Amino acid sequence: MKRREFFRTASAGAVGAAAASVGLAAPAVAQGNQTWRMVTTWPKNFPGLGVGAQRLADRITAASGGRLTVQVYSAGEMVPPLQSLDAVIDGSAEMSHGAAYYWQNKNAGLAFFTGVPFGMTSRELAAWVRFLGGQEIWDEIYDQFGVQGFLSGDTGTQAGGWFRNELTGVADVQGLRFRTPGLGGQVWEKLGASVTNLAAGEIFAALQSGTLDAAEFVGPYNDLALGFYQIAKNYYFPSFIEPGLATELVVNKSKYQALPEDLQAIVRDSCQAEYDQVASDFYANDPRALATLVNDHGVQVRRFPDEILEAGANAAKEILTDKRDNGDALTKKTAESFIAALNLMRPRTEGTDVPFLQAREKFFSI
Repeated sequence: MKRREFFRTASAGAVGAAAASVGLAAPAVAQGNQTWRMVTTWPKNFPGLGVGAQRLADRITAASGGRLTVQVYSAGEMVPPLQSLDAVIDGSAEMSHGAAYYWQNKNAGLAFFTGVPFGMTSRELAAWVRFLGGQEIWDEIYDQFGVQGFLSGDTGTQAGGWFRNELTGVADVQGLRFRTPGLGGQVWEKLGASVTNLAAGEIFAALQSGTLDAAEFVGPYNDLALGFYQIAKNYYFPSFIEPGLATELVVNKSKYQALPEDLQAIVRDSCQAEYDQVASDFYANDPRALATLVNDHGVQVRRFPDEILEAGANAAKEILTDKRDNGDALTKKTAESFIAALNLMRPRTEGTDVPFLQAREKFFSI
């Protein structure tokens, strides 16, 4: 889908949904049925992420037999994209769909539940949250705001970003105006970049105007739709700051706990199913999108120089150590748990998965 066509469709949907939202000051409740509003950080029909949010809403609605109907409002339809969590906190919506590191200003520990530089792969992250105490700490952080978070999507290891000029070393990063969020943004700041965060629909205009020199979002599937290739041709792989990014569904906790147990289970289990479904969507469509970017649009796929990777790793270690040693109580608890879980799982990933992939790459083709 071409960028203009994509956003024309999204804008048309936004106008209609915004009009429809008038009078929706409270969720509809009739004969035991409820309608909950999900606000998202993603454009309407956005590949992988926006589609995943809609599919999650549809799963919950279908599995509940309509007892809990979820109505989706894409970025800007009800609230600005980076105010989605606040809409759940203040009661304007019952659910939000986004990424926890967008809210790290509320508590720095939240960034760990999206993606950590040189940190966990998506499979490791899910294992930490589900089996190694991550969910319980996440719950503690969000309890302060009266909400509950669930993993809801998985992009896998992301692309490193779009750059106007080729990077030869750390010197090329100095003063670079770069869109990238979370702990990864802090790593790039340590390398010398000037970092900002923008919602998906705002990045292209900033690149086009020259406000940004570089940007990363997710990967080929999303980036093709966003049209970054029209401005920058140097596309770097892989990301070292987002090795296994997760999205989240956040719900109003008191309203969630007031649901019957079967509806609570439907919300929780639908999120888990969608976490895996989104991963499959990206794995299937990233290679197709990348082929289009390279073959049809002249994009140059590159790898970060070792000098940048080493400097990024050192910066990541400094940041994580600081969060563990000097953060507030919950941030310290999160960092300690994350680091312990990562060290537990590294032998599994690096001793089993990595050697297999190296052997497949070296010896097997069909």
